[in-house]
Amino acid sequence: MKFGRRDEHPMIENKTKAKNVFLPILLVAIGLGTSITFLYLFAELAEEMLESEINRFDDSIIQFFHRIETDSLDVVMFLFTEAGSVWFLTIFSVIIISYLWLKKKDKWSIIFFIVGIGGGGLLTKLLKYYFGRERPSIDETIDAIGYSFPSGHSMGSLIFYGFLSYFLFRSGLRKRIKWIALYTGGLLIMMIGFSRIYLGAHYPSDVIAGYLAGSIWLILCILALEYVKWRSASQRKPIKAFKEFIGKQLSSWG
Repeated sequence: MKFGRRDEHPMIENKTKAKNVFLPILLVAIGLGTSITFLYLFAELAEEMLESEINRFDDSIIQFFHRIETDSLDVVMFLFTEAGSVWFLTIFSVIIISYLWLKKKDKWSIIFFIVGIGGGGLLTKLLKYYFGRERPSIDETIDAIGYSFPSGHSMGSLIFYGFLSYFLFRSGLRKRIKWIALYTGGLLIMMIGFSRIYLGAHYPSDVIAGYLAGSIWLILCILALEYVKWRSASQRKPIKAFKEFIGKQLSSWG
């Protein structure tokens, strides 16, 4: 019996190593594939916007929101748009960073969260100045100033609430709570985008472009964070682990 147990240990250890290697590789493959897809869609949307081919789409959506305008809905949409404003996201970003620092002592999550939020803001400004699209209307009370494409509210809220959802999924909360938080975050992101169109701050194509660009940046930041955490926890070099994993897979297929 003792000899049998000794023989089983290497098999269990090899399976554990293979699993530890497979998960980050799968994550990288899925993330890169999704990022490439979003990047392609964003490029197509930007090209159509520059060629004024998307104006008909924008006009039809804007007319729909005009038909459902009410005083009560104005207030609701204003509250949603504030949930994606710079001041709101900044305050809650500070709260999240404080929690990660004081409770979790998770320096890598803090670094990549700051890079994600700050880099997303910089990327938004660069894209706005590059495309230079004028807004449907200017209204400083709803933070509708400067260029329009892509929507900063849409991009910023997707990155912020996307990161928050990621942190919740990595936490020890019950699965049901995690899914409720995910659906709530997704609904909030969507409503923030709708509010920007409803209030006349953005064209629908601005909002879609903000979501696409934000998704690319969010995925890349989370992938980088996962990679750094995996490498920090593993004593094996990622390249060597990848070669061993591919070699085993080829051997099993052969």
